[in-house]
Amino acid sequence: MADLLLFIPACFALNLAFGPNNLMALTNGAHRGALFALLAGLARLLVFVPMIGLSALGLGLVLSTSALVFTIVKILGAGYLIWLGIKLLISTGASGGSVGAGAPLRLDDCFRREALVALGNPKAILIFAAFFLQFVDTDAYVLSYLTLGGIFLLLEALAILIYALVGAFAARTAASKLHWFQRGSGAGMILFGVLLLLTKRPGLDQG
Repeated sequence: MADLLLFIPACFALNLAFGPNNLMALTNGAHRGALFALLAGLARLLVFVPMIGLSALGLGLVLSTSALVFTIVKILGAGYLIWLGIKLLISTGASGGSVGAGAPLRLDDCFRREALVALGNPKAILIFAAFFLQFVDTDAYVLSYLTLGGIFLLLEALAILIYALVGAFAARTAASKLHWFQRGSGAGMILFGVLLLLTKRPGLDQG
């Protein structure tokens, strides 16, 4: 498929785009190391699998045309991001500015957070619907969509690893400033939540 030569770099650019899930991988890598962050990040891949399937079935069209569905998903996702950001800021202050003084991050908690953040972003399934359809082979629709989905998931795993390694490296080089890293992560989550609230649904809103 010649279009893969264009799809792969364009897709990887989307995978590497700085968003709430990649911020979580960066934060988890800084606190518990790259392997921990990668394992936690697998949760988003498990969420993306059914999202890709649903987008192939046309749910992306539903989200883009239904103001109510899009708004409900958007508000829930934004609310969770803002709550998570506030929790990070409070936990930093409660530990007296020392991240190490608090309870260590648990894999099951971080796994669940990654999944919920991915699930609460309506833009994800819209990307799968709108972006994938530019490259899908209509003569072999199912196989083509599976191929594109598989490539996306592999590149997403690579993006998780990259952010996790960057976070782990940053923690080793500036361990004494880790509490500022967590505060920045909390503020970033709140910012992403606000930006998600301001996001307009595609389609009818653009007219």
